[in-house]
Amino acid sequence: SESIERGYISINTSANADIAPDIAEVSIAVTTYDSKSMQKATAENKEISDKVISALKSKINTANGDYIKTADFNASPIYSYSGSKRNFDKYQVSNSIIVRTKSIDKVGSMIDTAISLGATNVNSLVFSVSNYEAQCNDLLSTAVKKASARANAIAKAVPTTITGIRSMDVSCSPNNSVRPQYRLMMANKAMDSAEAGASSTTIESGVVKVYANVNASYFVK
Repeated sequence: SESIERGYISINTSANADIAPDIAEVSIAVTTYDSKSMQKATAENKEISDKVISALKSKINTANGDYIKTADFNASPIYSYSGSKRNFDKYQVSNSIIVRTKSIDKVGSMIDTAISLGATNVNSLVFSVSNYEAQCNDLLSTAVKKASARANAIAKAVPTTITGIRSMDVSCSPNNSVRPQYRLMMANKAMDSAEAGASSTTIESGVVKVYANVNASYFVK
């Protein structure tokens, strides 16, 4: 028997939407130095890190999936160079703490608290969404309807008639890594307490964009 290839029309459509993020992940570092003793630099780092972690734990909700963890710990000597000569400078100890929280309205306060207790760096701040299934379902429905409408419009122009679906590949995913712009105002030690208390971190969380794509092909006669 002969195999007769049926004609078809292929369509690619997409739809997207903006979603307010509901998860924040911030990396905060505590770096300490000592010119003579690695042990002293390590002990000072542990003291500061313990204070920072304790304070941050009071601001998160573990029942909501929030957590704090140590992401990286590094202790090493630092050298300076004069021509080809290497000179010992100091010991450096760095501890990186990751905070993941759904209380994104508290992130600015968390950063302020960590800095006030001796944290030295905010290495990264990323916002994301925990669940986007409902948005994906709506977007995929929209994209599929757009694909069907376009296929029918093309078939009518040819002219021919759509007789069924040959194939349909769908995907939906967010750009789940929004890195916001934030302004860090650190209190100068020379400030009085009132001025220092007014110091704050302003954070704009932005939006996470979710994309739905449909690659469809329709049989025609």
